[in-house]
Order: sequence, then structure tokens, then C-alpha cells
Amino acid sequence: MHTSITGQYLARFRRITDADTGAGLLPVTGAQRRFVLVRAMDPAGRPDTVPMFFAFPRGTVDPVRLWAAANHLAARHPVLHARPEVIRGTPALRREAADVPVERVRPAPDEGSADALRRAVSAWSAQGSLMRLYLTDDERADEEILGIVLDHIACDGQSLARVVDELGDAYRDGLGPADLAPADAEAELAAYREAVELQLDAEQRGGSPAALEYWGDRLRAVHERAPLPRPRDPASDVLPTGAAELRRSAPAGGVPFPALLDACRATARVLYGPGHVPPIGYPWGGRPAAAAQVLGCFLNTVVFPARTHDAPQLPENGGSETTATAWWDDLDRADTPFDEVVHAARSAGARWTGRLDGLLTVDDARRRPPLTLGGVPGREVHIDGRPVRAPFAVSLTQGPELHIRMVWDRSVLDDEAAEDGFAAFCRALPAPASADPAH
Repeated sequence: MHTSITGQYLARFRRITDADTGAGLLPVTGAQRRFVLVRAMDPAGRPDTVPMFFAFPRGTVDPVRLWAAANHLAARHPVLHARPEVIRGTPALRREAADVPVERVRPAPDEGSADALRRAVSAWSAQGSLMRLYLTDDERADEEILGIVLDHIACDGQSLARVVDELGDAYRDGLGPADLAPADAEAELAAYREAVELQLDAEQRGGSPAALEYWGDRLRAVHERAPLPRPRDPASDVLPTGAAELRRSAPAGGVPFPALLDACRATARVLYGPGHVPPIGYPWGGRPAAAAQVLGCFLNTVVFPARTHDAPQLPENGGSETTATAWWDDLDRADTPFDEVVHAARSAGARWTGRLDGLLTVDDARRRPPLTLGGVPGREVHIDGRPVRAPFAVSLTQGPELHIRMVWDRSVLDDEAAEDGFAAFCRALPAPASADPAH
């Protein structure tokens, strides 16, 4: 009888919760499981983090009121007052009291505000809250910048709008952790448990023999091309990652997802050469329709085999027909957890360790409202130079215009090659609505 990795995980988790060591434990979904194990395998124990940064006029933010609002938010959401643990090889979350810090970051004499925030976030300890806030002054712009940083175990990029809304509401209303009624806290915990159980049920079905056979065939030729990151010189003043971005008019109807996959294929061809099938990951799947929209139940990472044997054609109707057809077939199995997909590919003969050669994320500008504190809307800013968990990562925000960003790991890719890869991505996208392709 076939037992999926998810089924094996649940059996181990239930044995732990039947013992005294299981008090206060919550199971993790397949998406969370990936991040817990990636961190456990990292020699430095570094987590993947999801940051947002907002600039306000100096004097806007009340740190005491902000601390109360952040801890009200954390007390409401079980995943924000939990800590990841690996117990006898089994990932889990242990519930604790909400304890979100608000750290005042003071730039050193030779630092700007961006340097100070990078330094603070890079010092993230494996022990502590899954959500942390950082506040620093930018004297040159007469602004203060607030960083809201979450461990990826707690949420994905599509959950950030909810964090922003609820943090702003709690700040406006002067709420703190003591203002959450015990009955409301219990209801949130029950909703979280139910959502996780529904998602794990869906993942068990997603790990069926038929789905694993599909992914084995689909990814049989996948093999990561990028070398492992080189050790970084701690004395180097060069940022660990490079970045490039472009804003341009959006094509009518936006950019279909298969066209973005073809654009990633164009980037992979430039970076890794023709004749390879590097793995590119993107978030999709998960979140069963019956599950409550709770923080912590988020999208699975689906793998696209970016075949570089021939150059992708410039998509005129939403990507090549071959890419679109295969992508629709992939979506039918998008609930198969990442670790099950890796195992299926390796069992089918793929020389793939599970590392990804690139990441793609897509957002909708309408879903990213600014953080408002004290009636003042913040201006979202980007702090470049933070570590990235893949050789390159492309993000695209769709709206009246396209905002395309790419960051890359300088210990793997040199700037010139990465910028050529970014240019290939942009060229491969459908033509913009306006006559001017890059305004």
C-alpha cells in the first residue's frame, strides 16, 4: 500500500503529540515543511524571510503603539506566536506567547538607513518571533523607515496584504495583545487547525501514485545547473546580491502566466546555456476551497522544467502553446508537496538534489495597499542586497504598468551575466500596451 511522504509525516507527528513532548504542538503543511527543513540543513541556520519596508515622515510612528498593534496581530494568528522545531526529524510548530519585537536600528556613522536595516535583518536569530519589526531614521530624506519582516514559515507573499491591513487597523484602534478575548483566540486556533488539516488532506491526495508518476516523467531530465554558493568574504563591502528592475506599460489583459514561464526559460538559457533543464520554482496550489484564509496555510512551490535546448519564441498570445498545455497539466497536480515531487523526480532518474535554479513570483498591485499608521499612508520602498535562496529570483507586479524586478546571488552569478538574463526576461514578455516599450 502506498504511503505518501505527507502521510508518513502525519503518522510521526501524531506519535509525538501522543507523548508529553507534543503539548502545544501544531503540524506544518508541505509548504511550511520545506522551509523548516531548508533552514535545518543550512549550516548557519538562516531562515527564508519575507520583508516589507515602508517610509513615513519622521515622527509618524509611535513605537509603543506599534509594539502593541504587532503583538495584537501575533496573538490573533496562531502561526505568529509559534516557533518551528524539528523533533526526532519531524517538523512542527510549538505555540508560545506572542512576543514580536520592535527594534530601533541606529545607523553606524558610515551607514545609511538601508545599510542599517540590511545589517539588522541579517542578524536574525533562529530563536525568537516569526515576525519582527525594525525602525530606523533616514535623516537625509527626513523620513523613518519601518521594516516588517516575517519568517517564510509564517506566510507567503500573497498573505502580506492581510498583515498590512490588520496591523494598520490595530494601530489605529490602539489595540494590544490583552484586547484579544480568549474566546476569539480559541476560535482563531480552531480555524487554523482545521485549515491545516484540510490542506494536509489535500496534500495526501496530491501525493497519489498517479501524481507521483506524472511528476517523475515531467521532471526526469531536470538537473540544477548553478553551482553551490561560494563562501562570502565577511570583509567585502560588496552587497551579497545584485538587483535590476524595469517599469513599463502592461499589455492589454496583463501577462499570462505561461508567457512568464517562457520568459524564465529565456533567462535560464542566458545564465546556464542551451541544452539543459534547470528547475524553476513558483508558488501555486494549496489552500483548499473549504479552508479558512488563515496565515500559515499558503501556496505550494511548483517546479517548472525550464528546457533551454531551443530559444523560446517571443510570445504573442500568452506564451508558447507547448508551455501553456504543459502548465495546465501541472496545475492539475499542483497540490503535490515539494518534497514528494523531488522524491518522485529522483526515483525516475533525475540528477536533482531539490535545489532550485530560479524563482518566479507574481503579484497584483491592487492587493498591495500601503501600510497606514496614524492616518498617514507609508510609501513602500525596496531594500536591495539581502540574501536570496536561489541563484536568481524574478518578481512581477501586474497592474496598469508592469513592475519587473530581478535579484541574484553574486556568489553564484556575476552581474553582467545576470543583467543579460534580466534583459532576456523582459524581451520575452508580450509587447506593452503603449508604443514606448520602456518608459
